[in-house]
Amino acid sequence: MEFAELIKTPRVDNVVLHRPFYPAVEGTLCLTGHHLILSSRQDNTEELWLLHSNIDAIDKRFVGSLGTIIIKCKDFRIIQLDIPGMEECLNIASSIEALSTLDSITLMYPFFYRPMFEVIEDGWHSFLPEQEFELCSSATNEWRLSYVNKDFAVCPSYPPAVIVPKSVDDEALRKIAAFRHGGRFPVLSYFHTKNAMVIMRSGQPLTGTNGRRCKEDEKLINATLRVGKRGYIIDTRSLNVAQQARAKGGGFEQEAHYPQWRRIHKSNERYHVLQESLVKLVEACNDQTHNMDRWLGKLEASNWLSHIKEILTTACLAAQCIDREGASVLVHGTEGTDSTLQVTSLAQIILEPRSRTIRGFEALIEREWLQAGHPFQQRCAQSAYCSSKQKWEAPVFLLFLDCVWQILRQFPCSFEFNEHFLIVLFEHAYASQFGTFLGNNESERCKLKLQQKTMSLWSWVNRPSELSQFTNPLFEANNLVIWPSVAPQSLQLWEGIFLRWNRSSKHLDEAYEEMVNIIEYNKKLQAKVNILRRQLAELETEGGLQGSP
Repeated sequence: MEFAELIKTPRVDNVVLHRPFYPAVEGTLCLTGHHLILSSRQDNTEELWLLHSNIDAIDKRFVGSLGTIIIKCKDFRIIQLDIPGMEECLNIASSIEALSTLDSITLMYPFFYRPMFEVIEDGWHSFLPEQEFELCSSATNEWRLSYVNKDFAVCPSYPPAVIVPKSVDDEALRKIAAFRHGGRFPVLSYFHTKNAMVIMRSGQPLTGTNGRRCKEDEKLINATLRVGKRGYIIDTRSLNVAQQARAKGGGFEQEAHYPQWRRIHKSNERYHVLQESLVKLVEACNDQTHNMDRWLGKLEASNWLSHIKEILTTACLAAQCIDREGASVLVHGTEGTDSTLQVTSLAQIILEPRSRTIRGFEALIEREWLQAGHPFQQRCAQSAYCSSKQKWEAPVFLLFLDCVWQILRQFPCSFEFNEHFLIVLFEHAYASQFGTFLGNNESERCKLKLQQKTMSLWSWVNRPSELSQFTNPLFEANNLVIWPSVAPQSLQLWEGIFLRWNRSSKHLDEAYEEMVNIIEYNKKLQAKVNILRRQLAELETEGGLQGSP
């Protein structure tokens, strides 16, 4: 298919662009295969380059021969284009609708994007399972790297290499995969070097109404326990939902077969509940007519902060089991690709200082989200504005990033990265020139040959020239476990995401710049103090030598 077939009118003159915080601009609108571009001949006027894949929905309005297209983006921005001529307006609108809903992944921009920057590091090879295993194997010899899934036949949503107990062979893993939802047998998520406790993750066991069991599964899970120690199974569903799953062939671990494990149910919402929550929140944030009561009522009705609280509470529970109880943890819900990953990754941010560095956080996203099989293509296909809701959309990754921001706000000196880094990750998960978030799992990414045909987001982010904009100037390495408060009064609306197109951040940006300048000035003064102290010590030494007989 040629993009030209979808572009009915490639160019229109005298189009007026309205967007947040900028004066209206008149210019020429051009449509390419992947971008909507508005260029103006006015001096100092920034052009608009908008990826079609960032468009969530469009509305059309007509007043006489003047047409207006309102573009609602996946990053929650709303842009208005006033187009002279009804026919041109209808053509542009239908072209945008067609180009923003392409069925084939291989027609998306990452397959056509060619970077203008020099590639210093190939991000596709920055965070391989083998490298992560090296970190683990330096602390323990009880785990091994298994390639049982090298052709994706055992579990289509797992990577080719996974870390499992050394005492369990590949044949046993195949049997366990048949007993777990989607073939997702328990694998190592995190090893706590302080006390050798672990977090594992998996899909639900397929016990069904007959109470089916799997001896190999029981052996694998028990292999992670120390003598005389108990473990905790954190099920991210309510007991009622887990029991309903049994009737459909799913279920949960029976105490009789896992006597050393205590099961805890923590209800974390999924799919349409989260999607509706996001829609209500964005709607509330965009409505400028609220009085205080109405605003607070709509914020509460969205339940967004309640979902944040639920996820953080579950992650804190997992971290407490590891660090304070000295007990290993297995986390799963139904599939093990959504709330499970939120909990395991947030627990690591709480427990592991490395996950709070830029590269450590990138490794976490690669390991616990991309390689772990979070279906980004399905979950991020649409955002808060699209009316044709599919079954699979849900802001699972955005909720995770929001939880990270809540912890970052409570511990502003413990993270090497800043809020801007989290916002950039949100934007690229929904629309990007990079191939990192394409596909639903490693199997799909291999079939699409993303490593050969697209550029990794990490190749751009990790360039020294870019890293500075993502670095937190307040960062001081903190090797301690950090315990975030989940009290309602401790959780706040993430203005940087949800209000950034409604409220100018000019004063906040100026304050941030001033803070950076003060920190830099303080460093210079500290360096001067150190030089003067050395000079003083040298003078005292010389004086002492001269004074001696």
